Amino acid sequence: MSSPVLPQRARVVVIGGGIIGCSVAYHLAQMGWRDVVLLERDRITSGTTWHAAGLMVTFGSTSETSTEMRKYTRDLYARLEAETGVATGFKPVGFIEVACDPDRLEEYRRVSAFNRFCGVDVHEISAAEVQGLFPLAHTEDILAGFYVKEDGKVNPVDVTMALAKGARLQGATILEGVPVTGVLQRNGAVSGVSTPYGDIEAEYVVNCAGMWARQLGARTGINIPLQASEHYYLITDKIPGIDPNWPVLEDPASYGYFREEVGGMMVGLFEPVCAPWRVEGIPEDFSFGDLAPDWERMGPYVETAMRRVPILHDTGVKKFFCGPESFTPDLQPVVGEAPELRRYFVAAGLNSIGILTGGGLGRVLAHWITTGRPDVDITGFNIDRLHTYQCNPEYRRTRTVESLGMVYQCHYPTRSMQTARGAKTSPLHDRLAARGAYFKDVSGWEGPDWYAPPGHAATIDRLSWGREPWFDHWRAEHQAAREGVILMDMSFMAKFIVEGRDAGRVLEHISANRVDGPAGRITYTQWLNEGGTLEADLTVTKLADDRFWVVASDTAHRHVLTWVRRHIGDAHAFIADVTSGHAQINIQGPRSRELMQMVTTADMSDAAFPFRCAREIDIGFARALCVRITYLGELGYELYIPSEQATHVYDRLVAAGERVGLRHAGLKTLASCRMEKGYRDYGHDIDNTDSVLEAGLGFAVDLKKPGFLGRDAVLAKKAAGPLTKRLVQILLKDPEPLMFHAEVVRRNGRPLGYIRAASYGHTLGGAVGLAMIDAGEPIDQAYLDAGRWEVDIANTLYPAIASLRPLYDPDNARVRG
Repeated sequence: MSSPVLPQRARVVVIGGGIIGCSVAYHLAQMGWRDVVLLERDRITSGTTWHAAGLMVTFGSTSETSTEMRKYTRDLYARLEAETGVATGFKPVGFIEVACDPDRLEEYRRVSAFNRFCGVDVHEISAAEVQGLFPLAHTEDILAGFYVKEDGKVNPVDVTMALAKGARLQGATILEGVPVTGVLQRNGAVSGVSTPYGDIEAEYVVNCAGMWARQLGARTGINIPLQASEHYYLITDKIPGIDPNWPVLEDPASYGYFREEVGGMMVGLFEPVCAPWRVEGIPEDFSFGDLAPDWERMGPYVETAMRRVPILHDTGVKKFFCGPESFTPDLQPVVGEAPELRRYFVAAGLNSIGILTGGGLGRVLAHWITTGRPDVDITGFNIDRLHTYQCNPEYRRTRTVESLGMVYQCHYPTRSMQTARGAKTSPLHDRLAARGAYFKDVSGWEGPDWYAPPGHAATIDRLSWGREPWFDHWRAEHQAAREGVILMDMSFMAKFIVEGRDAGRVLEHISANRVDGPAGRITYTQWLNEGGTLEADLTVTKLADDRFWVVASDTAHRHVLTWVRRHIGDAHAFIADVTSGHAQINIQGPRSRELMQMVTTADMSDAAFPFRCAREIDIGFARALCVRITYLGELGYELYIPSEQATHVYDRLVAAGERVGLRHAGLKTLASCRMEKGYRDYGHDIDNTDSVLEAGLGFAVDLKKPGFLGRDAVLAKKAAGPLTKRLVQILLKDPEPLMFHAEVVRRNGRPLGYIRAASYGHTLGGAVGLAMIDAGEPIDQAYLDAGRWEVDIANTLYPAIASLRPLYDPDNARVRG
């Protein structure tokens, strides 16, 4: 067999010929970038695509990005045959998700309301209607089904071949039998790829290598934490009376989904405790392969699944299939430009939803590459959210056991991943545990979520969609923040030193607010891209003319670090990640000044230490950077302390705090206080698609400052006239219902947006959240006041108040007190 002939160069090289790689190549070519080469090490679909189950489901996600990708994918598969002449096997036979307990019913009612807002035609149906659509199902215990008539199934191999042909028809080149052995780089950017048959020069490389993506990335120093695990389905012998037009039936409580397959039935499984496969590395020559099934381990799960369709107990099994599928630490895909290398893109870790999101993900990534920016919210699955320790073998082995099972878990809003815990702990961890802290996973850190008072256990016995047993503990912490003084450990926050003679100039260029003013001042600012939408939301403190302190949220850690590095250019400026070198203790509340004055000789009076002041102070034997700032809406201070002195400072604060009623508070209180104040959180209620003006952050933009990144776009947005899309604070009038995320907001009966993030406002007396409202007409407070506002929570409408100004302390009197 002769060696393949490679082109000398390509604009883009896509690595991997599965559904994702072929979709990326197809969409790049469709967008006019026809100088695209896709390299597949063996044959198209030979990795995991060939054995995918082929569900095409739009129901189930509370992410707008994910839902839109699913909708686009379904529409693409429906039209591909006409475009390419290759059948995709798409059959819109319908899809039913069933709920068999009250918590599942609550979840799916919330999800269905959001999905309908996004354009998915989902209907709640009775158990009898489920029986009518899927007659073999046992339905006596079903409380409701959620039915999407337009969903169904697709043939994964056929649809991949259709995408490949569509890419070729637009001029892309697809070469099989050509493994990529390395990615070439020059001056911190991609320059090509290496293969056994020679090199190809390239401006961009896209790693779509599926479960091999981590290993391929590691050769170039790219961090791609994902791990393959065993993934099962069985195919039965023929079943009399089964109809290929029956819908797909999914029952997470039974760990299974069911659909017709060549006269029999396919039963797919997502067991709650899975088995990782080949942690040490996926064999390079593994193609069209399956694994020996573990009947002993999987037997109980198969039995449970079969109870949903009892005839399966009397039906022979034609094939019990086990094939590897890769999963990520947080069950979100790994997508975007790698922080380590410019123009190296990744699209991997689809967590068994590659077929049903493949078309949409290919479009998103192709748009990102061709325009330089994504056009959807990518904060939840951007590759730069992940950290290098998550590639450790033990971490992957431990976390993956849980992550596959999360697919079919009830997605309680307060649930935190339980495996691979203790990876990162604050210097204060043991002291906080002794105080009754209940810890949650905060980007790998152990972060106190709430505190159990003496005599109560810091445990959660059962998760819920309602008020959990710790609700009153949280309320007491919140009240202490509003009326007294609290201590919060915020050491997980991302902290950086930016220094050098040009540090101020670099930060002024990327900051929308003026940050290079007098030393000893903290500035709240956004970082924008050229389109004037958000890239970061953070604070910059000027310590000296050549030294700045930058603090961002835990989720933005690597994104902020990469953004600075890529905008330094040839300037004399350097950024150092000092996150682990400094603990962060927040002292907040009306009595915070009183407490601070007890532990330092520095003058903490308002005249000497005004709002936004930053100064190094003494606390006992330690030195700490003290910043007067708040994220709770009260008088407060943030203390940044060298890690080796953190417990000393903490002990001094706690000892002095006994005289002023100091209370420890967790992240639940941070969330409830900041939400009452309408403070934003990047990646939750604001994201990369939002204009800084629409996000209500124009006050933090200095348009008089020339030359900052995104300024022209902000000016153009402002000149375009009154905003018709704005982030609005929403407060429920009824104190009982809870909001979390994705609840649909209506004005005069018309859905205009959804809650992006929410908490419970213990001071305001009800659930409170932030929603991006798209009205199609100018939005001001008069517009809000003139409407009847309601929030759809699990298909029940609750009256609400809408406001542009913070409903708590709108004049900032308490912050500046």
